[in-house]
Amino acid sequence: MTLPDLAPLRRKIALACRILANAGLAEDILGHVSVRVGPDTMLVRCRGPQEEGLLFTLDEDVRLVDFEGEGGDLGPWAVPNELPIHAEVLRARPDVDVVLHCHPPSVLVAGVENIPLRPVFGAYNIPAARMALDGVPVYSRAVLVRRPEFGRELAEAMGESAVCVMRGHGITTVGSGEHAVEQAVSRALSLDALARVSVERARLGDRAADLSAEDIAELPDLGSSFNDANIWRHHVARLRLAGLSLD
Repeated sequence: MTLPDLAPLRRKIALACRILANAGLAEDILGHVSVRVGPDTMLVRCRGPQEEGLLFTLDEDVRLVDFEGEGGDLGPWAVPNELPIHAEVLRARPDVDVVLHCHPPSVLVAGVENIPLRPVFGAYNIPAARMALDGVPVYSRAVLVRRPEFGRELAEAMGESAVCVMRGHGITTVGSGEHAVEQAVSRALSLDALARVSVERARLGDRAADLSAEDIAELPDLGSSFNDANIWRHHVARLRLAGLSLD
């Protein structure tokens, strides 16, 4: 893949970062998204020389580096302190093309309070309901994942799941295939929705019952074009409405 070929991916990563921030899943300068572009290289959102935060991510903030954080494309940009999140998940999961890390406050509260992410709703948000049914793995350490061994611990805790709660820290989600960025963003939004309902449920006394087997059987998989592509377009439109589009 030549550098000119990477321009659309840079734009998509920049939009993903803006979407996460605009949706309240990433505050200030914390959070990043990467895309695998070679056996040991990735495009990743880096910290710019005049950093303003994820909400204001530009295409040029997305740089090409190897899994060690080196690369002639860096210039004055700095790789994320938590690059091992991306490198070690990509190493451990050849099926994964995108790694996303952010700090949704709802997931933070649910994690530190040990609030179970139970399947108490259905058609309200089917992808989130399916997450609850499948179970969401937890990485129990609240560390800054700045060392490869921490990244390997995270990848091990995540296993084959598409999402992982990082207790006392945030979340990691992944995506695969042609719409991998959209998929990783959609999964982050769904996990946040599940956590928000779970926190509110706990606040109100945790009396909600889990879904019945009959209702679970009637929750279809609406497919990536509905769950990911449509959600992505909606959030890109919200950026446009807020004057935050990159177009």
